[in-house]
Amino acid sequence: MIINHFITYLKVEKGYSPHTLKAYKNDVKGFHQYLESMDNSSDLIAVNYHEIRNWIVDLLANGVDNRSVNRKVSALKSFYKFLQKSDIISKNPLEIHRSLKTQKKIILPFSQKEMVQLKELFPPTEDYDDILAYIIIEILYTTGIRRSELINMKLIDVNIEGKQIKVLGKRNKERFIPLLTSTLELLKKYLVIRLEMTTHFPNLLLTKKGNPLYESFVYKVVKQYMTLVSSKERKSPHILRHAFATHLLDEGSDLNTVKELLGHSSLASTQVYTHSSLERLKEVYRKAHPRNK
Repeated sequence: MIINHFITYLKVEKGYSPHTLKAYKNDVKGFHQYLESMDNSSDLIAVNYHEIRNWIVDLLANGVDNRSVNRKVSALKSFYKFLQKSDIISKNPLEIHRSLKTQKKIILPFSQKEMVQLKELFPPTEDYDDILAYIIIEILYTTGIRRSELINMKLIDVNIEGKQIKVLGKRNKERFIPLLTSTLELLKKYLVIRLEMTTHFPNLLLTKKGNPLYESFVYKVVKQYMTLVSSKERKSPHILRHAFATHLLDEGSDLNTVKELLGHSSLASTQVYTHSSLERLKEVYRKAHPRNK
């Protein structure tokens, strides 16, 4: 099936994560199912923009918000770019499409005070589940890595002597992130237990049964512990990543440094995470620019 060839292309050529591949596949299949439900409709390859437009209208009529519609259309546009590149079609039917307008989402990161309060809740313990929970939150907050990067991190990626970790990010791009003393100490404590475990998995972090972590497990841990110190509606691993970037900027880090630590390919991506620090950036800019002296 052509959709499977498309997903293989994204996996092999683009290096997309399993989460992204699943989303793209579901979005393209969703459009295909819509076409099949319509009488006298074209197939995926022979479709025209008018039919895609009708699908968009149908999504909106069923309560799908503009941001989600844009994401689905983006996946579909990539699919037709793939068909075009493969000489299956001569023109992308979404070539003239313009994205729907969306309101900017303001994400409230956890405050520095909340993170200090959370750390104070971590008492000395020998319980594996507690230590694992502490190390999950500590690494996410002090390195800013993605949930998928945390789950896929291997034992060999940790350099205790060099005080850094190697992270394999999107599109298999490697980056190295320094570790704080507090993170190192917690890692050393965890590794004593981890290295005694009987398992064939190379992952750094494992469940008590010796299996790799999974997305819902990490999310549950973060939400459970952040609920103890924060009343914010959103409590996810991504908000810890957002807090990492925001707090670095609040303390004077430059945007390019944060960009490299987060593993972004452009500053535009980094600015999404650092919206709450823009006022501080403006202040630094006004003080530092030679024309303003």
